[in-house]
Amino acid sequence: MNGSDRRALVTGGAGFVGSHLVERLLDDGVDVTVVDDCSNGSRERVPGGARFVEADLTDPGALDGLLDGVDRVWHLAASKVVDTDRPHGQFEDNTRMTREVLEAMAEAGVTEVAYTSSSTVYGEAPRPTPEDYAPLEPISAYGASKLADEGLLSARAHSHDLTVWNVRFANVVGPGLRGAVIPDFVEKLRDDPETLTILGDGRQEKSYLHVTDCVDAMCHVVAHADDAMNTYNLGTRTTTSVDRIAAIVADEMGLDPDYEYTGGDRGWTGDVPKMRLSIEKLAALGWEPALSSDEAVRRAARELVAELR
Repeated sequence: MNGSDRRALVTGGAGFVGSHLVERLLDDGVDVTVVDDCSNGSRERVPGGARFVEADLTDPGALDGLLDGVDRVWHLAASKVVDTDRPHGQFEDNTRMTREVLEAMAEAGVTEVAYTSSSTVYGEAPRPTPEDYAPLEPISAYGASKLADEGLLSARAHSHDLTVWNVRFANVVGPGLRGAVIPDFVEKLRDDPETLTILGDGRQEKSYLHVTDCVDAMCHVVAHADDAMNTYNLGTRTTTSVDRIAAIVADEMGLDPDYEYTGGDRGWTGDVPKMRLSIEKLAALGWEPALSSDEAVRRAARELVAELR
């Protein structure tokens, strides 16, 4: 990896992507401390070998003493619900967490941070969407908070001695995922094998990245990009429709349900119906996903069917 990463602090390390990242860092011989309030995850998800601290990063001083001797922060903690009933509160929480992380890093003299952003910063953009696309016009408070966090990190990177790796995720899937389309379909079909209700019209189409590929791409970017502010899309070159996800999940469960649709071209307020990120910049850095979008969905469906049985 770029620089020294013998000791790392992972915010949100009890969550879906965070717990997989912690496992990868431990396998790489990194001494890991996880900080999480468990609102999106659970203590049980944190791999053995990592130190766990339960704390709310919106609280001033939540990181006091935790960054001493740390080489790098991986900042994944966030309120992640896109269709939230408290959009202003979500925006304030997410930007406050990033501000607290940056202030604690400055106090402790930590100069490296990897940040997990999102495709939602682009809003409804032409596809495939490159990192330099503009203007960025998110359509959800979640996307707005991610874009604001990127601004905070960029300002610190360009005005202080800070290196930032900013990765914008496509839809990440795999074991441990909750509150997303694949586990939603698995749970619905478990309860009613005959009929599956699909939000929207089923034609929503996005890029899906398996969590193992996601974590590997994150580590590759950190190891090989060395600007002050390094922004990279993480995704696949292909997309999968919601109807196709339904068919894959049903096939993995051995079912042939009828579909019912709630209607409309998006599943919920703030949903971007079609998304595919350009990964040409990532490919130029020497990384390609092992799984296509359909392959990632099928592997995740198989994993989640077994997990949620």
